[in-house]
Amino acid sequence: MIKEKIKDAINKQINAEMYSAYLYLSMSAYFESINLKGFANWMKAQVQEEMVHAMKFYDYINERGGRVLLTAIDAPPTQWDSSLAVFEYTYKHEQRVTGLINGLVDLAISEKDHATNNFLQWFVAEQVEEESSADAVVQKLKIAGDRSGGLFMLDQELGQRVFTPPVAEK
Repeated sequence: MIKEKIKDAINKQINAEMYSAYLYLSMSAYFESINLKGFANWMKAQVQEEMVHAMKFYDYINERGGRVLLTAIDAPPTQWDSSLAVFEYTYKHEQRVTGLINGLVDLAISEKDHATNNFLQWFVAEQVEEESSADAVVQKLKIAGDRSGGLFMLDQELGQRVFTPPVAEK
């Protein structure tokens, strides 16, 4: 049986993951509106990743005999000054999520909940990838600067991203 403190914290994390999906969907819509379809595609793949994360937490609470309680999702921003501003926001957001995951790990350790600590290690590793992926686009956008050719090439590259669900655990 899952401890109440852990269940409540993971329920909050489900909301945070759903917010992340909503945020990235808003970013995708922004990119669609300025005709950067590749950037929009990258964000749509990110939406799917965040939904997988939320469902992993959802399933975990249920597997441990807890109850998932969903709460309202805050409205995300809808406008940015540039593609670089979007990805800088994305990078900062992923750093915030890393902090949330680390807080869950700290709670699991303090509650001596070894199963939850073990479960969370996948997310710890995932956040390294999430931050790295967002930062890589930030760095490429900085290199491209205000040259439209660089933005066009990056849009083509980001349009190639395909969401691949994680392999189901045995």
